[in-house]
Amino acid sequence: MRRLLALIDGEHYAPVVRDALAALDGDVVGAVLVGGTEKLRGGEAYGVPLRESVEGAIEELRPDAVVDLSDEPVLGPVERFRLASRVLALGVPYEGADFRLAPPEFAPVDVPSLAVVGTGKRVGKTAVTGYLARRLALRRRVVVVAMGRGGPAEPEVVTVAPTVEALVTLSRNGRHAASDHLETAALAGVETVGCRRCGGGLAGAVATSNVVEGAAVATALGPDLLIFDGSGAALPPVAAERRVLVVGAHQDPHVATGYLNAYRVLMADLVVVTMAEEDTAHAELATDLRALVRRGAPVIRTVLRPHPAEPVAGERVAYFGTAPASHHDRIAMELGDVHGAHVVHVSGALADRARLRSELVDVDAETFVVELKAAAIDVVAEEAMRRGARVVLAANDVVPLAGEPDLEAALERLAGEALGAAPTGVTP
Repeated sequence: MRRLLALIDGEHYAPVVRDALAALDGDVVGAVLVGGTEKLRGGEAYGVPLRESVEGAIEELRPDAVVDLSDEPVLGPVERFRLASRVLALGVPYEGADFRLAPPEFAPVDVPSLAVVGTGKRVGKTAVTGYLARRLALRRRVVVVAMGRGGPAEPEVVTVAPTVEALVTLSRNGRHAASDHLETAALAGVETVGCRRCGGGLAGAVATSNVVEGAAVATALGPDLLIFDGSGAALPPVAAERRVLVVGAHQDPHVATGYLNAYRVLMADLVVVTMAEEDTAHAELATDLRALVRRGAPVIRTVLRPHPAEPVAGERVAYFGTAPASHHDRIAMELGDVHGAHVVHVSGALADRARLRSELVDVDAETFVVELKAAAIDVVAEEAMRRGARVVLAANDVVPLAGEPDLEAALERLAGEALGAAPTGVTP
């Protein structure tokens, strides 16, 4: 018989609640009164032990599920998702009259590991993964396991950084040549294992993936540290010792910290807010994140700055990425002031092939600098090669804002904690 922890409120009369508890299919080991006073007279008895907090009750009573018998106005949609996130973060399913939410399942890993996950697509997660891999690989052997919507059917090992020409060949052979593992291998200079996934649940579970198989392949390479790169808001289905969460400053704070993104925040050991430019209203988001994180996880606001993989000084450069138009002037300034390029065009259209092809008609550049995203290879690189122009891949440096905590120190701390921790097996 399942052990159940019930959530009840004072908007229901106690006799109604007692009967509802008795009707549950399981052994109700306790209850938490989550609010409401309208139907309370004092001294109500519910026939089960009452506990003061959900977290305390879960720790003490070890239920198999939390069953929500509350309702509006005590727990509305916003409050329910936040409470569900707290429950799932403790590894316990959360269910009610017409729903059941289960925490994602994580397979054990035999090598110390970190995971990088996001609160959505286009938040700079792969840029953070690449930056993390480059920094940590300076002192240890790092292998990155990346999953994506276009990843290979069988885990694919990349031990040599692919050239633009090699990526074009892959594209012409029908492959997704901008898959995350290829991007990380090309720009971070570390060994990678490419995997695929399909589907993503509210809490980040994947419908199908070959990441567990990819982890075994990566382990056989003998790394000191594995880095698992998530996909969009989907989580790698492995029990990494530590997790880095990437949040885009452009995201609605109510989305980035609400719904089951609150679960992602609660599971994080470090939160990196990307694209936190001066004109972005990110102060509220950072405040909300800092109020939600647990275990003292730092929240670091950063900006992304393009870093061409080859020198472009003195060259007439066109840059292609996915950044919104509001960031284009900064990109041009970075390429000009820091890297010495003469920037003639900045595009954010890599995710829109029709617009990209339209832009390319009027671009007059000798060097095309591209983020390895979407149509970077099959559209931009192909057109550049047709014209005889040079193609240079671009990474992104992750730069903290002034006054923010030291990002490199935070990453090194997580790596040290992962390396010092015994394999965790299946964890919440």
